Amino acid sequence: MACALTQDIVLDCRDSIGGIKEVYFIELGNLSTFTEASGVITALTKAVGKRFYKYSLVKQTSSFEDTLTGNEEMGSLFSAQKLTLELNKMQANTRNELMLLGKNLLACVAVDRNGKGFALGFTNGLTLKTAKGTTGTKMGDRNGYALDFEGAEPTLAQEVSSSVITALTT
Repeated sequence: MACALTQDIVLDCRDSIGGIKEVYFIELGNLSTFTEASGVITALTKAVGKRFYKYSLVKQTSSFEDTLTGNEEMGSLFSAQKLTLELNKMQANTRNELMLLGKNLLACVAVDRNGKGFALGFTNGLTLKTAKGTTGTKMGDRNGYALDFEGAEPTLAQEVSSSVITALTT
């Protein structure tokens, strides 16, 4: 068999939590190369003078999904990626940035609440599908934006090493 299994998977400690705490975006065309080994991105190169932009997120508001999808008849396998973000406070500078996100094909690193980063859209890019601004109704409701991004990649999201995450914005 060409795709032989290689390891057991055992139950681990119950010390993982959900959600993402921050995302980093760059235009896909400005992500020059990346090095991946055993599912972990250990290095990347950006176009000269370009950097990732960090978006800090409020806890328990944002997430990403990475769905491995196969088609037996076609012999295909790909990952459907979906990133959902909530940004508080409707304001001009956020609105202007959302317009730029919507006009670009993006690469993203999503850092979860466990401190692990994951690469989204690194091969084919993510696109902003919807950005909905809402004032809410009641005084305790969110005033802000809900964003939905989608992408399709050849594999599930690769983990991004912590040293690479540290260097994203430089």
